[in-house]
Amino acid sequence: MLNRRHLRIKVLQALYAYYQSNEESFRRTENDMLQAIERIYDLYIYLMLTFGELNAIAAHRIEENKKKIRPSDDELNPNMRFVNNELINMLIENKELRMISEDIKVNWVGDDHQEMFKKMLLHIRESETFFEYMNSESTGFEEDKQFALNLFKVEIANYPLLYDFFEEKSIQWMDDIDLACSMVLKTIKGFSPEGDNSILKLYKDKDDELEFVQELLRKTISLDKENTTLIDHLTENWDIDRIAKMDVVLMKMAITEFQIFNSIPTKVTLNEYIEISKFYSTPKSHTFINGVLDKAIDSLMKDKKIVKIGRGLIS
Repeated sequence: MLNRRHLRIKVLQALYAYYQSNEESFRRTENDMLQAIERIYDLYIYLMLTFGELNAIAAHRIEENKKKIRPSDDELNPNMRFVNNELINMLIENKELRMISEDIKVNWVGDDHQEMFKKMLLHIRESETFFEYMNSESTGFEEDKQFALNLFKVEIANYPLLYDFFEEKSIQWMDDIDLACSMVLKTIKGFSPEGDNSILKLYKDKDDELEFVQELLRKTISLDKENTTLIDHLTENWDIDRIAKMDVVLMKMAITEFQIFNSIPTKVTLNEYIEISKFYSTPKSHTFINGVLDKAIDSLMKDKKIVKIGRGLIS
């Protein structure tokens, strides 16, 4: 499921594109942002479906080997542990996963995709993860589940050709892949022989999260002049045009969030944007942003523009 930090990052990406664009189409910016958020779910489903593709290719390979003119003993009596993996077969038979993939039209149909999975299976068969599982004397559902988790973390999620595919589909997916992978792992960990084995939703509370991103985007744009003036005042020894564009957008978002969301503690907002800056701006930006936002909080509180509801939310 999406967390607030990832939602802030999506707003950041949308705002950065907006400020860089000559069109400055607010409606288009918002629609692109919402579409980018929804497409994270496509990435998650693509990853969930990888297990079934690998299983199908492995099963087909076994059957083709048996049809050889002179099959070996190993080919006639193959190790079926991978194709019979209980957890993987639960994923293959999961009706909810199948319905979702059909609904959002996400699948691995196509010769190019199948060729990629054939190469991935060959790579996996040479891995230590696969060897240990196929030759282990320990059997059972928990062993099958642990193998699926290890296979995904070590082999599938790090497979270069899969990364290439996702990058071609959407450049933004490179920012989203860690979240999508964590969703896959959380899903698998929740599976059990007796459970309902549900597929995760994208949002914990869709209405609340959509309201958050839309309000943050809209208010940051509507308060742009005021935010620019405040940042300019707080960085009087700096020419604002020489401050990294990403830093400026991050600070505008934070200053907006301080004022608009009265249920989010200022400390939470401050920490979130400092952490985001460590990944999306220059190496020293987080120190600079921290200093400016600290002064922004003092200024906004002095002008009574920060009003928090609830005990302990001011700090």
